[in-house]
Amino acid sequence: MSLSGHSPPGELESEPADARPPRRGRPPKAEGGSAGDTAILDAAEALFAEHGFDGVTLRQVSKRAGVDTALVHYYFSSKRGLFDAVFLRRAAILNEERLRALDAYERAQGARMTVRGLMEAFLRPVLEPSTHTGPGWRSYFALVAQVNNTPVWGGETMTRYFDPVIHRLIDLLRRVLPEAPEAELYWAYHMVSGALTLTMGQTGRLDLLSGGLCASSDLSTAADRMVAFATAGFEALRPGTSTSA
Repeated sequence: MSLSGHSPPGELESEPADARPPRRGRPPKAEGGSAGDTAILDAAEALFAEHGFDGVTLRQVSKRAGVDTALVHYYFSSKRGLFDAVFLRRAAILNEERLRALDAYERAQGARMTVRGLMEAFLRPVLEPSTHTGPGWRSYFALVAQVNNTPVWGGETMTRYFDPVIHRLIDLLRRVLPEAPEAELYWAYHMVSGALTLTMGQTGRLDLLSGGLCASSDLSTAADRMVAFATAGFEALRPGTSTSA
């Protein structure tokens, strides 16, 4: 179900065999850190990715996490508060990695920066499979893909959590492509963003379309192709570059 769906969520058809009995009581919030209880976040992340925002209830999250529903309210106040905490947890990691890579590239290259170098610094931290593996990251990437295609409040969510690092990239691209029209830089990023979030979602569509020739889960290959694709797109903004077939 998409994030914007409105079907009654109901009960999940099945629950993990190792679901723990509900943990009751109100421990200090410090126990779970400022982000709240990790078990709750993990459960909510998986459920939101599977069923969308409207298809999940706090009762389902508490059951999956093995805690009392009151504990979910205690840490996160509401379903939207829980969703925001889920989204922020890994967004902060990705943003820190990308900003660090962009800053390091700028320091090392200065006036010698290239479009390809910027694409490497911006895209590889997201698609690097050696660090972003496991069901948690896969669920999160699927969630980002949903949010980026949700017209109701997805744009606001992406703006809140990802725009600072995107503006940093655009600022550096202005220096590398000083003659590119401002609006075209944003259009080019828009195209890259769509390709990136679809790739992050690992939907299996590519596998079916190619008859098994390509695998959407092959993020190493995806990273190579994405860098080349994004580089070509931005390079096409240079004055005098032909974009005709």
